[in-house]
Amino acid sequence: MQARRSRSALLACTALAVLSLSTGALAQDAADGANGEGTTLKAIVVKGKRVKTVGTGVAETPLASTVTAKQLEDKQITSIEDLGRSLEPGVSFNRANGAVNIRGLEGSRVLTTIDGLPVSYLSDATRDASGGVNSFDFGSLSQADVVRGGDSSRAGPGALGGVLALRTLEPEDLIGEGRTWGGLAKITYDSADRSFNTNAAVASQFDNTAVLFQGGYKKGHERRNNGTVDTYGATRSEADPADFDQNNLLFKVRHYAESGHMFGVTLERYRRDTDSDPRSILGATSGTYRKDNYDAFNNTDRDRVSLDYAYESQEEGSLFDTAAASIYWQSQLRGVGYNAIRFPSGGPGIPLLGPISRFNTLEDENYGFIGSAGKTLDNHKVTIGWDIAAGKTTQYSTGKDNCAAIPTPDACANLHTNQADSPKVDGTRIGLFVEDKIAFGDAGFSVTPGIRFDWVSFDPKMTPEFAANHSNPSLPGSFEDMAVSPKLRFTREINESLELYAQWAMGFRAPTAGELYSSFGGAGTYLRVGNPDLKSETSNSFDIGVNFGDEDEGGRLNVFYSRYKNFIDTTDQLSDAEIIALGYDPLDYPYGFTRGVNLDRARIYGVELSAHKRFDNGFGIRGSLAYADGKDMTTGDFLRSVLPLKGVLGLDYDAGNWGVGIDWIGARGGKGKDVVTGGGRPSREYFATPGYGIVDLTARWEPEQLPGLKINAGIYNVFDKTYYDYATARMAGTQPNPFYSEPGRTFRVSLTQKF
Repeated sequence: MQARRSRSALLACTALAVLSLSTGALAQDAADGANGEGTTLKAIVVKGKRVKTVGTGVAETPLASTVTAKQLEDKQITSIEDLGRSLEPGVSFNRANGAVNIRGLEGSRVLTTIDGLPVSYLSDATRDASGGVNSFDFGSLSQADVVRGGDSSRAGPGALGGVLALRTLEPEDLIGEGRTWGGLAKITYDSADRSFNTNAAVASQFDNTAVLFQGGYKKGHERRNNGTVDTYGATRSEADPADFDQNNLLFKVRHYAESGHMFGVTLERYRRDTDSDPRSILGATSGTYRKDNYDAFNNTDRDRVSLDYAYESQEEGSLFDTAAASIYWQSQLRGVGYNAIRFPSGGPGIPLLGPISRFNTLEDENYGFIGSAGKTLDNHKVTIGWDIAAGKTTQYSTGKDNCAAIPTPDACANLHTNQADSPKVDGTRIGLFVEDKIAFGDAGFSVTPGIRFDWVSFDPKMTPEFAANHSNPSLPGSFEDMAVSPKLRFTREINESLELYAQWAMGFRAPTAGELYSSFGGAGTYLRVGNPDLKSETSNSFDIGVNFGDEDEGGRLNVFYSRYKNFIDTTDQLSDAEIIALGYDPLDYPYGFTRGVNLDRARIYGVELSAHKRFDNGFGIRGSLAYADGKDMTTGDFLRSVLPLKGVLGLDYDAGNWGVGIDWIGARGGKGKDVVTGGGRPSREYFATPGYGIVDLTARWEPEQLPGLKINAGIYNVFDKTYYDYATARMAGTQPNPFYSEPGRTFRVSLTQKF
């Protein structure tokens, strides 16, 4: 077992113990206060609201912001990139590795949940089949919450950068007051990828039982960039042609008992399949792969079945005021591959003309039980929660090649297929937390201590597929770790529209199965291996902020500082001495030997702010900004995953049944300089993107003659500027810069009919 002996954790636990003792003393003082002595504790009032989601209530924090269904619709949000474009500038999506980025961290360091259930970031350390957290349709959502900062006390493992908490439609989102049914139908066209997206949802209520069905289908092509060169190979700057199909289905049954209990079933299915013609790596008349002879594909699947429960007390004296839980099964899959004809280019050991194919899959399957319950006792609002899951992760690569037809010993040295790069890994996690919001007096002051215990275990199993691995790996040992993640938050509610807060919280992330156990390569080429001795990543995050105002006038300001320990780097190049210490011969791997290692320390600090004001004449103005600075404390290098300063300034006019808006979106350039290595055709490891400023125009119209109909339209990047999204483009390769640019001027239009 790997046990973390963190001094800060011990201090935190001591502080919480002292706080608990102090709370008991204050409670005694409160009793004395009845005689005119001591401190008076203020009773917490529970506001009646039906619990709509399961999970642990991760968004119940002043560090969270909410994007409503109306905002998603008016801004025509259809992707995580759209969400971060103008509404949440501190959120980005890295299309190169399929990761959400919050506060400069991404991948397994940011947690995504759907209806409270954690969605795994599939981390393939060898075959680029990573991602999976975007395996949902925005047409199925009714709300998106963004929680910023490392706080594992509620969210659990993986919440070092923050949490993207999504909620799918419930029957009450469609059924209006006094009605027994409701629905909507929507169609959207987006010129950025020439896609049509159709969505429909309907809900009906029979006595105390409600049913919802939602489905969506989207078909389109490659995401445009602002490149203009339509050639093959190294000079191409236009996006590679692609076609995709996406579909999702969501079905819910909800039974509401008179006693405040809700029992439900949820079924969910998501598929996205993309076929592409990667002309940027093909040759028109020469090269290893030539035009019209290479078909690439990329698949993302997610399935979910859950038994859901929610409760809201209807009378005093109940054991709990609220509760929510879900027993679930969830399966996620990422698959990438290609079918091609490979051409010889001369030289010994070069395969002859013939077919080649690869299909690489990474699948994660979990069974879990997650939930929380809350109780208010005078001045205490206590919440307990749990997250228990068990599952398995499997990886496999299948393919064919014609290299065996060549009578040379090294013809198939780099085949590395029809094998597993990792063993099958059985995983188990147990998370338990308790949180207590304690109110003091009538000044609106409260203290919220919280603490969580997590235990994570990975047990690798030898399989015939892993035994066939070209590197002849032995079965690595198991991994086990536990963590205690405390939190302490102080809140002062000056009035109903002004809240001050300060928080310290710890974060925790265990290594992924790929980081621990992957093995790819072989003698005569190179080797990339996992490290079963990796330590879990931890963080200490400090936040100070203020939330003020309401829907008409308000905003938020937050300043944060976070320190991280044991950052995992999977690309560390080992020295000859280190290779020998692991039992390998450096001469067997002329092209390098890499292994995952823990970096010592890193830090990220920054500021996030937003403000809005709506005037009586229908005009409104809003602005938001996100800034972060990250540094590797050991080397002094900046953290490349930390996004540059980004700001949004918007002006809207609302005339009731119609409205218009204009957004200016600007960002600074990436730090440092481009990093280019290699001879011949160079390889770029890092692209320091230039800064930009773009303008979007949006409009909506709800015809009075056609109740329930809404038309939304937008022109994006009005001035057709060539610009780059740092989150994705920083990982650019060797093509000309415009190949990695965002779309130029595009338009999007949608028609929504509510019934």
